[in-house]
Amino acid sequence: MSRRARAPKKKRIPDYKFKNELVAKFINHIMKDGKKGAAERVVYGSFDIISEKAKKEPVEVFDQALRNVGPSLEVKGRRIGGANYQIPYEVHGDRRDTLAMRWIIEACRRKKGKPMAEFLATELIDASEKQGSAYKKREDVQRMAEANKAFAHFAR
Repeated sequence: MSRRARAPKKKRIPDYKFKNELVAKFINHIMKDGKKGAAERVVYGSFDIISEKAKKEPVEVFDQALRNVGPSLEVKGRRIGGANYQIPYEVHGDRRDTLAMRWIIEACRRKKGKPMAEFLATELIDASEKQGSAYKKREDVQRMAEANKAFAHFAR
């Protein structure tokens, strides 16, 4: 059974402050219930904290964090002959960015006690220095993929 043609990629509008498409996508990932203004306040607030704490350009820290957290391999479960195998696959482009963003946001939302902007700033700084919860999640996924290299021949 074959699928139809892929849906065309929509052109993303860059965010208004940094003119960066990835930052715009990140804001959309953080947004809940259509509250884009609240999501923008969180992201821009965290970028202000980053520029104070790290004394670096916040967009550079953000890009570095995404590069460090984005996995190059992931595993997908597949049923073959009555057994379930965890099959490693390479991760490309948009999927890699999306996973990185998802893991960073997840790590921040798990924490309680301070404003989201502060957690996001510390998580982005940590991720850019190859530390923190999101980076640990990436390491776990990579380790799982390495452990299941023997089943790579099941991938199509």
